[in-house]
Amino acid sequence: MLKELESDSLREECGVFGIYNNTDAATLTYFGLNALQHRGQEGAGIIVSDGKKLWGHRALGLVADAFPERIMEQLRFNSNNAIGHVRYSTSGGNSFANVQPFLIHSNEGYFAIAHNGNLVNAQQLRLSLENKGSIFQSTSDTEVVTHLIRHSKAETDLEQITEAVSQVVGAFSFVILTEKALYAVVDAYGFRPLSLGQTENGSYVLASETCALDVVGANFIRDIKPGEIVEISSNGIASYQFAEPKPAKCSMEYLYFAQPNSIIDDVSVYNARRRMGEKLWDDAPVDADVIIGVPESGSLVAMGMGRKSGIPVERGLIKNRYIGRTFIQPTQELRDNAVRLKLSVVKHLIQNKRVIVVDDSIVRGTTSKKIVKLLRDAGAKEVHFRSAAPPIISPCFYGINTSTKEELLAAGKTLEEMREYMNVDSLAFLSVESMIEAVSRNYEGKLKGQCVACFTGNYPTELFDDMLAFQEKC
Repeated sequence: MLKELESDSLREECGVFGIYNNTDAATLTYFGLNALQHRGQEGAGIIVSDGKKLWGHRALGLVADAFPERIMEQLRFNSNNAIGHVRYSTSGGNSFANVQPFLIHSNEGYFAIAHNGNLVNAQQLRLSLENKGSIFQSTSDTEVVTHLIRHSKAETDLEQITEAVSQVVGAFSFVILTEKALYAVVDAYGFRPLSLGQTENGSYVLASETCALDVVGANFIRDIKPGEIVEISSNGIASYQFAEPKPAKCSMEYLYFAQPNSIIDDVSVYNARRRMGEKLWDDAPVDADVIIGVPESGSLVAMGMGRKSGIPVERGLIKNRYIGRTFIQPTQELRDNAVRLKLSVVKHLIQNKRVIVVDDSIVRGTTSKKIVKLLRDAGAKEVHFRSAAPPIISPCFYGINTSTKEELLAAGKTLEEMREYMNVDSLAFLSVESMIEAVSRNYEGKLKGQCVACFTGNYPTELFDDMLAFQEKC
């Protein structure tokens, strides 16, 4: 994705994967990370174990680039347990030192940890640990947890992990590999998904999304519950509740981050996005000739809107799959028109038409504005913009790269001001109530808890001084 465009997109921190008791553990972890590549493209790592020691490899870049065959041969050798990680840096920055999983050596043994989420009290804990003599090797909040585990005086790995995670606040889905066991840990709010599956030969698998379970041939068992630790060992599988559940799943998992073929908390992401489109039409109908979705996550929302409205849905925007994240725009003209390199318009579907364009969200608005210009340049008679997400008015502190309020379009402008800025004939957002109804109803009609802090400014956890200062500077 072009840098100019990705700065205007929501980005999630990472994806995690783990497998226990499988002679192909390294290879299956490689496959699982590829299935989770959409959750992070800046770095990847795999740590393996033979039940006695741990070793692994980490590198910047995509999974396919990080693990050439010679590295995979080393990881496959005599290993039957593994964890893996793909990273996007929302906490700590993009450097090799922050690539996970982290592998820890000490007199007490080995362990490795991979994290999806963001800890809101990491700075406070880090200062406390440094005052006790801890020396940090990275700027990642995940390293705080490694020090908390090693500072614990508890006797067992399970007790040390429990003591450590009970001290942290925020979003975390951890997979932790020790010499004897594989652990899954999810915060009390369940902000980030983590699923448990099992292969036909009995190996247990953990993954940020069920799409990764599908890729490695594992059958879904269940989601790891908020406030739960699961221990997988030679004794089987055991569950422990370390915190009272307060479900607040990140709404953006359904809106944008997760793959459409994933299931999160019994809710099909595919169906949720289609229902968003139906609700968008209920909330903001408009006379139009054609509906188009901004690829990829806007496409299913557009499909739902088309089903409800009867207006034809077309692929009016085509994404160039060969424009990579590190593409360098060689001239000022190309930098000014970067969106044209990523998206192209099928003109005969747009020309002289009243167009509804549907996207998953509007963050800073710069890319949305350029998409509108593409459509108008292609001859659209009218352009009506619809967002599947409600207006984003507040930063996220739980692992999404929404920045300060001043950079969020909806935080500083009225609806009419946003419409004028984007140069559209009409602009509408899905309401928070409609989004919750579209996303959180499973096939039995049960409501699931959701975090809507970025739409309301009401955060489910305590915010610490550095976070509050971050908000106030907006």
